[in-house]
Parts: sequence; structure tokens; C-alpha cells
Amino acid sequence: MTDAVVVLHGIFQPAFTMLPFCRHLSREGYSVLNIDYPSTTYPIEKLADIVSERIEGHAASVDGKLHLVGYSMGGLVIRAFLRDRVPVNLGKVVMIGTPNHGSEVADFLKSFPPFRYLYGPAGQQLVTDQKAFASIFANDGFDLGIIAGDAARNPILDRIMGQPSDGKVSVESTKLACAADHFVVHSNHTLLPHNRTVWDQTTAFLRNGVFDRSGADADEREVAEA
Repeated sequence: MTDAVVVLHGIFQPAFTMLPFCRHLSREGYSVLNIDYPSTTYPIEKLADIVSERIEGHAASVDGKLHLVGYSMGGLVIRAFLRDRVPVNLGKVVMIGTPNHGSEVADFLKSFPPFRYLYGPAGQQLVTDQKAFASIFANDGFDLGIIAGDAARNPILDRIMGQPSDGKVSVESTKLACAADHFVVHSNHTLLPHNRTVWDQTTAFLRNGVFDRSGADADEREVAEA
């Protein structure tokens, strides 16, 4: 019996940026679908509609569980997808650096014309005030593990955030009450998908429903490729 993993990249990042991570998941025995979607063209709820057919098709192609892994805004697309569509063979969900309660950086940049142009409608949904669109997200009903980063590595972004963060998303913003487990990695936002601890912890949660704390502190190694 083979389990499948669907991987969703973040905003303004094509799917090929997730390939090393996907190769790791493949080596761990999963059937991996790395979906490319137009992250800067539509709002998040429309992006969930766009990826739904491929997710559901991949779910039907395996005889095991279908797991969902979302990096950054990819996790929000997963939550929007799961609001109305829960695959019958849904396994576990892992979110990596996902701004579940928005980002102070997006608050700071939302009215800046280049940000509005480059990041599009979905970029305007990355703000901390989610009242206008909070209803698009599922908040429970799935087995969730969350990984956050706490190494901003940029004094300007660190000042904007004002709390432990990966430079774009605060550790606190990643949290959801429905999560089964939450794990913090010493990495900045951009490098999270290339961090071997993130890879290993994602695999641990997919297998066991909890993160592995037996030796995590000793193995927070960022990798450029695999």
C-alpha cells in the first residue's frame, strides 16, 4: 500500500523550488505530486479551486492515504481546499512557515504598489487582519502538524515583526488551535523548504502524527540540494 503526498509551494515561488524536498519524500516511499499553481494571479479561495482537481486525482491514484504538505501560503491554500473538499483517504497535513494569522511584513507592504503588482490578490490576503476573508479557511477536521522558523536574519524585518519569527512569519502566527503538534526550527523563511530538519520532521509527522524531538537540536542543517 502506497501513501501519496501533495506538495504546494508558497507565493511567488514556482514548484521547482520544492523539488529537493519532494525528492526526499520520494526516497521515504511516498508517491509525490508537486503542484505548480498561479500563486500571484488569483485570491487564495480561487487557487484552492485550481489545485482541487489535481489533488483529488492524485488521491484516487493511490491505495493508501493522501497527505498534504504546504509551504508558506501553500498551507493557506490547503486550508481553503479542505473547507469544502476533504478526500476520503485524507491522511495528515503539514504546514511549514504558514502565516495562519497573517504576516506583519504583509501589513507593512500591502499598500506598496510593487508588492500589490507582484504578489497580486493573494498577497493582500496575507495580512494579519483576516476578517474580510477568514471564512474561506477550514479550522479543524484534519490531522495537522505545523513547523515554524525562528531565525529572521534581517534586522529590518526583525524590527517589523517585533517577536520571534522567520523574518516573514512570526512563530505565533503559524499556530492553530486544531494542530496536533507544533515544532520550531532555527531557520529563516526562505530556507525552510531546504532545511533537512524540516524534511525529517515532516516525514516523522506523516508517519507518526507527532514530531520527533529525540535529537532535533543536533540536526538543524540547511541544505541547498539533495
